[in-house]
Amino acid sequence: MRLNIKATNLELTPRVKEYVQKKMDMLDKYLGKLKVINASAEISKTTKHHKKGEIYLAEVNISLGSDLLRVEKTEKDLFKAVDKVKDHLELVIKKYKDKKIDRKKKKQKLGAM
Repeated sequence: MRLNIKATNLELTPRVKEYVQKKMDMLDKYLGKLKVINASAEISKTTKHHKKGEIYLAEVNISLGSDLLRVEKTEKDLFKAVDKVKDHLELVIKKYKDKKIDRKKKKQKLGAM
């Protein structure tokens, strides 16, 4: 999957960029034949107002035609945040595909009557 990666309040090192890309590439098998129009990921550090430690935010938006799949997670570790986003996005994709299949089956049943 072609992914636009953006970093806010932290440096986008090659290691981080490669990690995010690798995790999002794992989702290709779940997307299957769905046509991805645009995919973007944003990672950021949101520590300006926190008293203890750094908090990282990972957000991924996948545009599938007129539908948008969006997941956002915060965590104390950047890599854990990316992992959580990937895991949750996997569930969102599965749910989206099931919903599409159910709609298609209902449409076929109505057309057969």
